[in-house]
Amino acid sequence: MIERMSPRVSRSPYPYLVAVFCAVFLISNITAQKGVALGPLITDGAFFLFPLAYVIGDVLAEVYGFDAARRAVFTGFGVAVLAVLSFYIAIWLPGADFYDGQDEFASVLGLLPRVVVASLSGYLAGQLLNAWVLQRMKDRFGTGRLWARLIGSTVVGEFADTLLFCSIAAGVIGIDSAGAFVNYVVVGFLWKTLMEVVLLPITYPTIAAVRRAEERVGAA
Repeated sequence: MIERMSPRVSRSPYPYLVAVFCAVFLISNITAQKGVALGPLITDGAFFLFPLAYVIGDVLAEVYGFDAARRAVFTGFGVAVLAVLSFYIAIWLPGADFYDGQDEFASVLGLLPRVVVASLSGYLAGQLLNAWVLQRMKDRFGTGRLWARLIGSTVVGEFADTLLFCSIAAGVIGIDSAGAFVNYVVVGFLWKTLMEVVLLPITYPTIAAVRRAEERVGAA
């Protein structure tokens, strides 16, 4: 017999937010392998997508609390580890005679161990700090001034994420001078924080919509 999903689970936005949260992190890990130069600005191929992970993280922490946000972060971490292991296994497996894309496949998906460690470390520290700071600010100052909590938590989380990633992976991704290091950290931090501000008009109604959905689930 096939069991039906619990109505509470099927109606709650939480599992869907976690799914998108994990997908954004997984895709960002792949696209971040490409170094990007926009004029004098140095960044990576995930610069346009990764800020969305912090927006979703803010929604999770604001609506569900730190513990629920932490579960989402650890779930994303587990998905990323599984993906990396799968990539390594697929690269290691012998290619068929008709398959001639082994080098390209390994080049794109063969994440260097140092980059993997940097990415996972930055993600874990940044997202947990983001959720923790948001919750602590909410506990101390109440539910008002949501914009300050969102931006304040992002400043802490994004800075820790960017600094940790670059500190570990600098040599691998081609950063070979103090100037380039500072450029990468500052540009990444400012860009991601700016995106948080730009997306506030979306984050606000999203938080409100998720709250209403959870209230309907609770009343059902």
